[in-house]
Amino acid sequence: MKGLLTVGLLVVSNIFMTFAWYGNLKLSEMKISTDWPLIAIILFSWGIALFEYMFMVPANRIGSQITGGPFTLMQLKVIQEAVSLTVFTLIVALVFKGEPIRWNNIVSFVLIILAVFFSFYKGK
Repeated sequence: MKGLLTVGLLVVSNIFMTFAWYGNLKLSEMKISTDWPLIAIILFSWGIALFEYMFMVPANRIGSQITGGPFTLMQLKVIQEAVSLTVFTLIVALVFKGEPIRWNNIVSFVLIILAVFFSFYKGK
């Protein structure tokens, strides 16, 4: 159960992270923030990133073996990167519709999923 909660919190965190990092580009594309000074864009992004941290920190605390969770730090990080790429790819496809997803992006995604597999692989 802690594993699923951790992944769920990571998904929500990464939705906020993606909008904190790239949302300003969509606002610019929509001609909403074209006249904003850079500091306003940074502060706006920081405001969104606060919510990212409100989900990321609990995800790490719940998920880490250090605090009684099921994952090692390395596993947590690899899971987070896979979740991050998945969320980013979905947001690009749904929000930034003009951005193509190419074959090399898919190969990169598969390699990251393989990294998750190998992160959990115990070997003999």
